[in-house]
Amino acid sequence: MLRTRRRIADAKPDWAPSPAGLDSLRGRTGQGEWEEGRGIRKEGERSFVGGYDSGDADLDTPLGGIESDPHLAAAFAAVDAANAKAERTLAGGSCTQSERDPLVYDPDWDEDARLDDWRAVVEQTRILPPTLAAALATEAWDAIAPLQHTPWLGRLLAASVLRARAKTRWHLPCLHDGLKAIPRERRRPRDAAARLAVQLEAITAAAAAGLKDHDRWLNQRTLLARKLAGRRATSKLPALLDYMLTRPIASAGTIAKELKITPRAAQDLVGELGLREVTGRGRYRAWGIL
Repeated sequence: MLRTRRRIADAKPDWAPSPAGLDSLRGRTGQGEWEEGRGIRKEGERSFVGGYDSGDADLDTPLGGIESDPHLAAAFAAVDAANAKAERTLAGGSCTQSERDPLVYDPDWDEDARLDDWRAVVEQTRILPPTLAAALATEAWDAIAPLQHTPWLGRLLAASVLRARAKTRWHLPCLHDGLKAIPRERRRPRDAAARLAVQLEAITAAAAAGLKDHDRWLNQRTLLARKLAGRRATSKLPALLDYMLTRPIASAGTIAKELKITPRAAQDLVGELGLREVTGRGRYRAWGIL
């Protein structure tokens, strides 16, 4: 979930709800182009086996006889398919609908059609205010359930709707954090209007929590910035402060890699800045501002 959130946050604001974005987020992007580029054989196309182009092979040669021998052709076709599946898995792709285990996935669950229905709802909300559009997108995702095992993706997509409508420009709202502020017994009322009101209340709670965190970060930055007075121009402390404001926690290794210093020097800088240790351990420690 965190990896998906970072992908959405790093992409363009309108990327996630688009067809290309949805295909990428569920691991179905570019398989046809990738297979064509890798030379994986499809029906009616040439096959590349061990770097040898069988389409240019002489049928009188032993290797060229692959095409004329049905047993060898079937064996190499199976090898091609297995290799393609393994490469897609290593590249982060997912299995197709027919390859999924029916014990885990419902074979009659048409994800493409459900995603089209959800995108149609999102398109209809373009004339509505951004906050109401995000609430409707969340409610539609819960009602349609396009993906069988990824219910949390809908709230991330609703946050991307807010960013695409310029309600937030520099960050992806954490709507899950706002939903936690709603009591569990009130989260799923039976009435549709009440459910929509809960979604709007969750967005409000997320925005309020974000403003509180922002004020706390600014306060901590002001306090820690006082320790930078009188430092040399080549001091790494200002860079460390800026880096810690962008990370919830950081270890000596990550600080050293970011500032291009040794881990020992990173620990010394942490001590000078007075960051809070969050693990309570003597080894493998990490520090944070809040």
